[in-house]
Amino acid sequence: MAEAHNPLEQFEITPWIPIRIGDLDVSFTNSSAFMIIAILAASAMMVLSVRKRALVPGRWQLLAELSYGFIAKMLSDTVGKEGKPYFPFVFTLFIFVLFGNILGMIPYSFTYTSHLAVTFAMAAFIFIAITVIAIAKHRMKFFSFFLPPGVPIAMAPLLIPIEIISYLSRPVSLSVRLFANMMAGHTLLKVLAGFVIPLGIFGVIPVAGLVAVTALEFLIAFLQAYIFTILTCIYISDAVHLH
Repeated sequence: MAEAHNPLEQFEITPWIPIRIGDLDVSFTNSSAFMIIAILAASAMMVLSVRKRALVPGRWQLLAELSYGFIAKMLSDTVGKEGKPYFPFVFTLFIFVLFGNILGMIPYSFTYTSHLAVTFAMAAFIFIAITVIAIAKHRMKFFSFFLPPGVPIAMAPLLIPIEIISYLSRPVSLSVRLFANMMAGHTLLKVLAGFVIPLGIFGVIPVAGLVAVTALEFLIAFLQAYIFTILTCIYISDAVHLH
């Protein structure tokens, strides 16, 4: 396959501004650039949409209000009233992932959420932060999380290791789910696009498939941001309520 049609080429991280500190490579890359673009685009949308604060909201203000209400309800349903202090973080997380997914749908852009290094860094931060919150809130009682109430003590040697492994696997499952879905979808789009020109007049068939998969990818972009966020809310609920 020609390199121009390599479906994995779109995931290559390329340095835009090479920076090295000793043996450490901290170059400003295309991934870094699109993270900044996502932050700027999301910030601009939120600021401009609520600038007028109209009694009858326009389309952009309505979008901002719907986003706010959507995340607020998600957090309330999963954590309860104790989840209010975590709303800014959860809302920011959802918007960052969503904009990363959506920006990746633009031709010749870069999908930073399709890289395990990025998704695992987010998941690891969430895992560490939530663990610290749980320990700070419950102290030694936190460790009862690995032995649910009512379980016979005789089951502890078997159940506790299983619960610990399950708990430690959270950042892995959280990060792999997002990265794998975004990478698979974009790879499929690239493969279908590679068949359009070589097939000539028969290229209309992959074009139809490309349109359908693109529409599906936009839906998946939202669903993956939603799943990543709601799992974070569930983990927060576990930290707050220990269940």
